[in-house]
Amino acid sequence: MTSTIEQSNQIQKLQELIKDLEYGMLTTMDNGYLRSRPMVPMGAIDPEAALWFFTDASSHKVIEVEQQQQVNVSFSAPDKQRYVSLSGFAQLVRDRQKMQELWQPALKAWFPKGLEEPNIALLKVTLEQAEYWDAPAGWVAKTMGFVKAVTTGERAKTSENAKIDLQ
Repeated sequence: MTSTIEQSNQIQKLQELIKDLEYGMLTTMDNGYLRSRPMVPMGAIDPEAALWFFTDASSHKVIEVEQQQQVNVSFSAPDKQRYVSLSGFAQLVRDRQKMQELWQPALKAWFPKGLEEPNIALLKVTLEQAEYWDAPAGWVAKTMGFVKAVTTGERAKTSENAKIDLQ
């Protein structure tokens, strides 16, 4: 079991890694096959370790989530050598107050009637595990790390990798 302070620090680290990444790939199960699609998370990972997405309640991804709640959301920024994989459970939420809290005008591109859209809902992904790879150093630092590894015989350490349990 993760302590509250430790979980808060872990959520903060994950949030820092994904804060400037606009899209995540939500992966669900569809008749035994993995299926991914781009999604825009609404704000930060909340203190309860959840990510929120607006969705159409009649969409196929909702049917998939109702059949198999286990999902993954992955983020990548190849130009920054940053990759984040978040695993958890998804559920459909129709909380009007939460929708008002998370609403952004840019969402009108998908929901022209705004919060008055008949099938608008939220998809809540409660995170249980995460893994990330982050190589913030520039090209010169990476090259020096490779050279050091070759000359010392030690494995190159060009990135930070961690697995996080959020349960």
